[in-house]
Amino acid sequence: MITITIAGEKKQYEEGITIEKLVAAEKVETPQYVTVSLNESFVEHKDFATTALRDGDEVEFLYFMGGGR
Repeated sequence: MITITIAGEKKQYEEGITIEKLVAAEKVETPQYVTVSLNESFVEHKDFATTALRDGDEVEFLYFMGGGR
């Protein structure tokens, strides 16, 4: 098991979990529009399936909102 911090909360997952699997496990709304920050660096959507998380990683799910005038 590894411990990762997601939005400030420590959670445990199986070693080798990818960002793609984490997005599914965390039931992220509209995963096709989410931006993921891993240790304060953005991860491209095309890399979600191949980017494995490691013990101590910090992950944030970000949603960019449009609007205004």
